[in-house]
Amino acid sequence: MSSMSSVAGLSKYITTLPKTKYSIIGMIIISFLSGTIYFLIDSISQSILEEIIFGGLYFLMIIGITSIMSGAINQQVISVLDGINLKIKHSMFLSALSMTILCLILLIGGVISRIMNIDIFLNSLLFGCVLIYGFNTLVFWATSKIRFTKAVLAGLIQPVLILAMYILITFLVIDTSFLGPIILQITVKALIAGVIFVLAIYAFITVIASPFKKNLGIGVLDLLSLFIAHMNEGSNSLEGLFENMSEAIDTVVTFVSFKTEKGIKALFISPSVHPGPLGDLGGSNMPTLLANKFDHFTMVAHGPSTHDFNPIAVSEIDKIENAVKKGLNRVEYNSNASEFIRYNAEKANIGVQFFNKGMVILSTFAPEGSDDIEFGVGLTMMAQSRSKCEVEDSIIVDCHNSFAPESGEVLPGNAEVFHLIDVIDKIDKNQPKNDLKIGCWQDNMDTMDKHDGIGESGIKTMIIEVNNQRTAYVLFDSNNMEVGFRQEIMDAVSDFEIDEIEVMTTDTHTVNTISRGYNPIGITKRPEIIEYVKESIKEALKDMEKVEVGTGTEKIKNLKTFGPNNSTELISTISSVVEVSKIIAPVLLITSLIIAFIWIFFGSF
Repeated sequence: MSSMSSVAGLSKYITTLPKTKYSIIGMIIISFLSGTIYFLIDSISQSILEEIIFGGLYFLMIIGITSIMSGAINQQVISVLDGINLKIKHSMFLSALSMTILCLILLIGGVISRIMNIDIFLNSLLFGCVLIYGFNTLVFWATSKIRFTKAVLAGLIQPVLILAMYILITFLVIDTSFLGPIILQITVKALIAGVIFVLAIYAFITVIASPFKKNLGIGVLDLLSLFIAHMNEGSNSLEGLFENMSEAIDTVVTFVSFKTEKGIKALFISPSVHPGPLGDLGGSNMPTLLANKFDHFTMVAHGPSTHDFNPIAVSEIDKIENAVKKGLNRVEYNSNASEFIRYNAEKANIGVQFFNKGMVILSTFAPEGSDDIEFGVGLTMMAQSRSKCEVEDSIIVDCHNSFAPESGEVLPGNAEVFHLIDVIDKIDKNQPKNDLKIGCWQDNMDTMDKHDGIGESGIKTMIIEVNNQRTAYVLFDSNNMEVGFRQEIMDAVSDFEIDEIEVMTTDTHTVNTISRGYNPIGITKRPEIIEYVKESIKEALKDMEKVEVGTGTEKIKNLKTFGPNNSTELISTISSVVEVSKIIAPVLLITSLIIAFIWIFFGSF
């Protein structure tokens, strides 16, 4: 598994939060039940019914109602401060979560009070309020793209409302004689403990932000908040941040064009550009966006490229389109094509078919697991196959159809590179050429979605018939395929009117916003997916007609990507920060909590 995809896997922690009404109902129920339990533990009177009603209403007023109020106010305050991401359902959920933490602390304090026969309710309330103050401050600062000073002020809303309601209830209902000392005690203890906790948070963020600023020139909180904005709202503002760390590269796009007397019938494109990083950012949806730029059936396969070649913006896809259209103007067509032949050498397996002055090489390591083929390796394959087979264009396709968790990229120096070189040496260039027919079909697979590993383009199938041999090129808009599923598909259509089949995926990263860094097709609904394959083959066979074919290779210049240096730097920085945070965060958090606890429960003023 690539490092980028490991980092992308962090997206699984961003889930769909409950609706506002559920958070409100939850706060009412949790606060009332917590009050009931606390008063039953404390046993102020002999009446259980009185404990239940009075305790529940007491906590509901002090903690529940104020938390609901803070949920509404927080959203408005963050909006006024020009913050992002905090919608009302997010704000209410944050208040509900903070309130739940406070209730747990109060219940623990109630048990201790009962056992030790001392009253620590106020100190427990103060400690809990300080804890949720720090938590709210951290959330606002890290996710809303506001300054630290503004986050510190916004974080005060919920604990201040709770403490103010406590003072008000104490004044009106319970006891007024100690109101002055209570206010002084609350103010001094909460202020000092809050400062301690917030300083620990500031120190932690400063430590983890330093590598990002030094190595990449970007703010870690900007990166986090804009990433969340993309996950929640589909915002592409993060692409602006990528612009600051982009590198312009030159790469290539290769293609096969099939045409009838009416014009182009189908395009098979293999760009050496990676469809990432994730969601709808950069080139993640490139296979669909690029295909939609052409008026005919278009398959965009996965060319040799890694996350280093992720476009930093959707607009960069226009450069691929322009290169293909430029190449199409120079294509020479004829009806010469060869049969589809397979070759293998150790782990490497390829399917080869010659078209006019070019050739297609479909590369897979199935049944072994594999990931992206690096661009330099792909260039070597192109150069070797052009020289070996005396063709002008070599369309290299990374079928990307056999994923396992331990799968790694195919990089220079890996044994798999030499397997690919060896297998290309086995290709017989003297294949007889004949006329060809093709049939095409596509289905968006509307009964499935990203949860099932299926992107916007669903499935596209092209059947190529040469000398009565029919070969099905099946392309899923997916990010790789579960190990073994390729063979399962091939076995399921073995009795169809085709002689060969290869199953590929586009490597789209739009499906990676749902659950994992990778979300390969075939984890779920395999029988349903196979039915789509069968249907697509049947429909493509109905579309068969004679065509002429031509191939092309075009350079893509100044494509703005993550680049080999920044991509590696980004991944290594994120990985190191995550590892360091596992140590620093607990140390700072626990230390500040201990100091705040000692001050609140044992300090004097």
